[in-house]
Amino acid sequence: MAMLDPDFMLLALGEARRALEEGEIPVGSVVAKDGAVLSAAHNRREQTKDPTAHAEILAIRLAAQELQDWRLDGCTLYVTLEPCPMCAAAIALARVRKLVFAAYDFDNGAVGSNGNVLAHPIFGCAPQVQSGFMRSDAESILELFFTSVRIKRRGG
Repeated sequence: MAMLDPDFMLLALGEARRALEEGEIPVGSVVAKDGAVLSAAHNRREQTKDPTAHAEILAIRLAAQELQDWRLDGCTLYVTLEPCPMCAAAIALARVRKLVFAAYDFDNGAVGSNGNVLAHPIFGCAPQVQSGFMRSDAESILELFFTSVRIKRRGG
C-alpha cells in the first residue's frame, strides 16, 4: 500500500527527533516518489562541521544516489521546517515536483516567510508548495530544542 502525505511527514518528524537527540537543530526531511520513501535525513551540521549539512540537502543527495540521477522529477520533499535560501535553491535545482513543509521559519525561511526563492524563474523549476502541514507537531519538537538551549545558556 502506498504511503500518504501524513505518513511521510511522520517519518520526517522522526528524523527531527533524531536530530534533537543528537544535539542538532531538529529538522527532518524525507524524499518520496510514487508512494515510497527514497531517502530520509536530519540536520547534521554540528556532527559533520559542514554548514551545508541541512536535512533537505542530505535527503536530496541520498535520493539522487538512489535514483542514480540528479533530477528528482516526480519527487516530493517533506521537511519539518521551512527551507532556507540554500535549501530552496537546491530543491528547485534538483527539480523536485512538490515541497511539503510543516513549521514556518520566520528568521531564515525562504519559501513564504521571507519571500519565496522558488518563485524566481532563474531556477527553471517551480515546485508546488504546501506549507503548514502538521505544523504544531514540528513546532513542538523545535520548542523542546530551543528551551534546552535557553536553559543551558542560563547555566541550568
